[in-house]
Amino acid sequence: MLPYATAGEAEAALGRAMTPAEALWFRYTAGVSDYHLYCCNILFLFVVFTVAPLPVALLELRAPAAVSPYKLQPRVRLSRAEFVRCYKDVLRIFFLVIGPLQLVSFPMVKLVGIHTRLPLPSLGEIAAQLLVYFLVEDYLNYWIHRLLHGEWGYQKIHRVHHEFTAPIGFAAPYAHWAEVLILGIPSFVGPAIAPGHMITFWLWIILRQVEAIETHSGFDFPFTPTKYIPFYGGAEYHDYHHYVGGQSQSNFASVFTYCDYLYGTDRGYRFHKAYLAKLKDLGQNDGEKGDGSGLSYVKLD
Repeated sequence: MLPYATAGEAEAALGRAMTPAEALWFRYTAGVSDYHLYCCNILFLFVVFTVAPLPVALLELRAPAAVSPYKLQPRVRLSRAEFVRCYKDVLRIFFLVIGPLQLVSFPMVKLVGIHTRLPLPSLGEIAAQLLVYFLVEDYLNYWIHRLLHGEWGYQKIHRVHHEFTAPIGFAAPYAHWAEVLILGIPSFVGPAIAPGHMITFWLWIILRQVEAIETHSGFDFPFTPTKYIPFYGGAEYHDYHHYVGGQSQSNFASVFTYCDYLYGTDRGYRFHKAYLAKLKDLGQNDGEKGDGSGLSYVKLD
């Protein structure tokens, strides 16, 4: 809650007039506690989990022929019932694990210094902090994900996420409850290292989940804006990891590809890409996308 009773008090404390964005923030938050602002994350996550995967899911269900050229495993077709089951399972974990975790984690948020006060951060500050959050989360997630592909971690926990060998957007947060808790840690380390405004924290939570949904979409659309991000993995990169499944010792990265490159865990994927390129040159490739039959994807790590 902002410590100002009026806009005049806020501007006096700032020593200048509020920007339109700050005036809007003041009107919205002046009488709202920091705890309730933090809990907006629950609403944001629910909306993202529900809405972000929906356009691609509807295209896949209602216009499969139109999007088939871009589907990474086009021979794998999920029914409407399977989409609904996935969404229901995700909501179950959301209400039993993610939501309660958000409700009880506020003291840690305050402890590390995430705040709601004025002035609002500049766009440059927000961008710099988001970059730190993505890099830190990506590095830590890489090692946790790699550990989860050990025999015990995979059989007891991570295999749930790999039930979708041809992933869909709704399956991005589809996982064992323990994995949801474990992978929540890297998401918080970045904001703990470089704490910022609550707005930045909101954006981080939203963008990270949208990125995960895009990565699990199962489609490699040529017009995807993320293709222009350096070292970004994307749907094709992560789809290979899901196709190989429990055997996979490749493509552990959650966002970028630098960890897999540095530690040599993209060897199978690079072999797969070289194999497809060779088949294409020889005129023997049925399609440039993986078709789920094993003809285009090569299970070698």
